[in-house]
Amino acid sequence: MKHSDFAVGEEFLTATGTWRCTDIGTRTIIAIKVSDYDDPSWFNGPPYAVAEVVFDEDDREACWPDQATRDAEL
Repeated sequence: MKHSDFAVGEEFLTATGTWRCTDIGTRTIIAIKVSDYDDPSWFNGPPYAVAEVVFDEDDREACWPDQATRDAEL
C-alpha cells in the first residue's frame, strides 16, 4: 500500500493478520493488531490496551487494504 492509502480508523491486512491504523506520520503508519483479540474494548483509545506497532516504508509494501471492511462501510 502507498502511504496515502492509509486512514486513521481503517483496517488493513498483512500476512500476520488484521490491523487498524491509529496514526499516520510523515513516513510511518502506526497500527494496532485487531485480529488477535476478542474483546473490542481493547481497541478503544488512545491509549490502547494493545501495543501499537510502527510500519515504515518497507513494511507498507507487505500491506493490502481490507476490502471487506471498506465495502461494509458503503
